[in-house]
Amino acid sequence: MHDFRYHKGRLCCEDVPIDEIARKVGTPFYLYSHQTLRRHFLSYQEAFAPVPHLIAYAMKANANIALLRLFAKEGGGADIVSAGELQRALAAGIDPKKMVFAGVGKTKKELEAALRAGILMFNVESSQELVALDEVAKEVKVKAPIALRVNPDINPKTHRYISTGLKTSKFGIEIKKAAGEYQLAARLSNVQVVGVHSHIGSQLIQVKPFVDALRRILKLIDTLRGMGHQIRYWDIGGGLGIPYHGEEPPLPHDLASGILPMLKESGCTIVLEPGRSLVGNAGVLVTRVIYTKEGEAKNFVVVDAGMNDLIRPSLYEAYHDILPVIKKRRQDVTVDVVGPICESGDFLAQGRKMPQAMPDELLAVMSAGAYGFSMSSNYNARPRPPEILVHGGTYDTIRERETVTDLIRGEKIPEFLKS
Repeated sequence: MHDFRYHKGRLCCEDVPIDEIARKVGTPFYLYSHQTLRRHFLSYQEAFAPVPHLIAYAMKANANIALLRLFAKEGGGADIVSAGELQRALAAGIDPKKMVFAGVGKTKKELEAALRAGILMFNVESSQELVALDEVAKEVKVKAPIALRVNPDINPKTHRYISTGLKTSKFGIEIKKAAGEYQLAARLSNVQVVGVHSHIGSQLIQVKPFVDALRRILKLIDTLRGMGHQIRYWDIGGGLGIPYHGEEPPLPHDLASGILPMLKESGCTIVLEPGRSLVGNAGVLVTRVIYTKEGEAKNFVVVDAGMNDLIRPSLYEAYHDILPVIKKRRQDVTVDVVGPICESGDFLAQGRKMPQAMPDELLAVMSAGAYGFSMSSNYNARPRPPEILVHGGTYDTIRERETVTDLIRGEKIPEFLKS
């Protein structure tokens, strides 16, 4: 559910017509709805209210500090995967005791930064990382709170690039090896076992994979407690999908109804890591048509946003609905919506049946709040677009549009090339 709707033929975000924003800020730009973001967050809080829990937003989906601040004000934390995300979360005012640090390639500098910040726990992904964390914690003179990320070998039935819970994945420790890794952790002087973590993938549209994975982890928790480990936190990951193109993914209360009995049985404080399901449908990418081209085999709509702004269609062949910002009576045509990037893979839609678009008209690429700006780039020396947040009848620029000067900041021509 989102707050982008037509009013008298004009697509609006909450109470603001999108074309009005476009006139002020130019195109392309990312646009987010405060009301949608807050409602999505509170739906998780309400669904999991029967158990002690923490909603640790997976900020890789969209790391703008204004969005982080919004979730922090509602009691949320952060799932971080780098020192940069740590600093963003701190800048947004998120309590370090509500942060969990995941990722397979944490460096010693990143481990140290998170230890000094005093985060809730590290989701450790290998025995070598465990030993490295023990060494860094000794230098910092603290005990590192840890959970091991356990790979339950469950097929999440999603795109192979965003499946993370299979035994072939780079993520986590195989569940059959987990008990031995916990024993290693217990022998290390500078780490403290506090929990268990698992995450099976992203854009999940069924509850069953969650249930199957958590059932295996619950058995592991019982085994670990029998071995003397104090398991207080159970980080169940995230991954709920959103409707891009006819999917009907479960809502937070659907997920909760399927897994709450197991969560209660565990006696743990539950950590959830939603990302896409909080921000995905709360954002759109607004772009302007530059040209239209008619070819023998295909017709094209060329817009000013490209794969550098939204790479998901090129990377995953992901579907994003594309709507006219101003509705007009036009016949439907089949087109490729393409950007200005010098790559054949630069497209936002292929073979899409949609109302005929004309030069200078605005289009809204829907469901772009997750993995849109956060995966954007400066390819072809194109400045990244601004981000705008609507709150009722007003809006704020929460990230300025980059300039060409921004693109060359930090670069220099050596002296031998100046003459």
